[in-house]
Amino acid sequence: MLITFFRAIILYIIVLIVMRLMGKREIGQLQPFELAISIMIADLASIPMTEIGIPISNGVIPILGLLVMHLTISVINMKSLKAREIICGKPNILIYRGKINEKALRKERFTINELEERLRGNNVVNLGDVEYAILETSGQVTVIQKPEKRTTIPEDFQIKPEYEGIPYDLVIDGKIMEKNLKAIGKNYAWLKNQVEKFNIKPEEALVVTVDGKGQIFCQKKEEA
Repeated sequence: MLITFFRAIILYIIVLIVMRLMGKREIGQLQPFELAISIMIADLASIPMTEIGIPISNGVIPILGLLVMHLTISVINMKSLKAREIICGKPNILIYRGKINEKALRKERFTINELEERLRGNNVVNLGDVEYAILETSGQVTVIQKPEKRTTIPEDFQIKPEYEGIPYDLVIDGKIMEKNLKAIGKNYAWLKNQVEKFNIKPEEALVVTVDGKGQIFCQKKEEA
């Protein structure tokens, strides 16, 4: 039992490292070859994890082999457009200029109900509001609404908003984010002065952030 426990931990760490090396993607955004490799890695890890009689290397070596395969295919994808089309496929337009492309639906084996479901997932409930719907190689559907149906933006009213920048975490769970302080050109003394306005010390904060306009958000940690 103890051996199985430690084998599971070792394989978990190896699989975690391999998945991290494969890159950061959400499951729904995986390319077909990435999904296939992920499934195979899970299967390879499960066998030596539970079967004590099988050497753990029988799972580790194939997993590392799949990692090499993944990295190789990723490099080929970046270098060759033709190879990218063969491996990942090409996006397909399901709705073109407001008209459903029946040929594309049949090719992708998409029903009208599935198309409507994907549109609702993009906060579009009416087929008539869609100008373009594109099935991406990851399986996601990108929706572009008709101009009169799109959400208005400041540019539509010839308004140019001020630059907002990005917010920085300065304190997380009482820990000072020194790199972020340095990135905005501030120091601990400045941080302490800002946080004391909320009647707490930086080390007592659950989170402290600052946005591009210099506005501070601060919340105190609850006492355990």
